[in-house]
Amino acid sequence: MESEGKIVFTEEQEALVVKSWSVMKKNSAELGLKLFLKIFEIAPTTKKMFSFLRDSPIPAEQNPKLKPHAMSVFVMCCESAVQLRKTGKVTVRETTLKRLGANHSKYGVVNEHFEVTKYALLETIKEAVPEMWSPEMKVAWGEAYDHLVAAIKAEMKPSN
Repeated sequence: MESEGKIVFTEEQEALVVKSWSVMKKNSAELGLKLFLKIFEIAPTTKKMFSFLRDSPIPAEQNPKLKPHAMSVFVMCCESAVQLRKTGKVTVRETTLKRLGANHSKYGVVNEHFEVTKYALLETIKEAVPEMWSPEMKVAWGEAYDHLVAAIKAEMKPSN
């Protein structure tokens, strides 16, 4: 939800996101890897979008480059969600957003990829904090993710 360009993220939504992230933070490397393995399971062709996986004989879950990448993506999704209410906008360094936009364009990321990632992210969080999971938490994380994606898409240049 937006109000005059400022994102409205309720106190309740923020509390749900902050509470669950505080539990997940210590396992962000494993959870990031789980997130990406879910993405690859749902949409196997996405694996080809990663140069370090494309021609690798090593299974994705054992690839030494996937875990650090997966962790950085998971942490960025979660940290931007935690900041949403405080700042009223997606807080990722502007250079990072520009780079994300450029990279996602270059590698051919389309809306379906963002949708698959959203589903995989919500499932990963649900499995990470099953005792906390609720429909309200799902909505809060989903909304936070949608705002991050909108910020990335705003930096994506249409390819010619």
